[in-house]
Amino acid sequence: MYLVVIGWLYVVLMMSVAEATNTTGTVLGAIVTFFLYGLFPVALVVYLMRSPQRRKAIRAREAAEVAKVAQQAMDAAATSTEPDAGGHATGAAQPEGVAPVREKP
Repeated sequence: MYLVVIGWLYVVLMMSVAEATNTTGTVLGAIVTFFLYGLFPVALVVYLMRSPQRRKAIRAREAAEVAKVAQQAMDAAATSTEPDAGGHATGAAQPEGVAPVREKP
């Protein structure tokens, strides 16, 4: 792909040089030719052609981050020797609702 880009930029550069050195041509016309026929279209084509590679790199980076977080969580769980210090009794969950309040006699 890059060989085609380099070849096209060479052709456009030669077109620009020919326009600048022509008796009826101008340097401004050569600059406009180089940018409109060469640089802008090539930049657009390269950007569009590399979008799958950029997407793949982003997905790989996200997967590496997820794997790193998962590995850190596993390491933290494996090295923890402290018991659960939650202060709650073990067993089934409490039933939903409000517990009744007893009145003093």
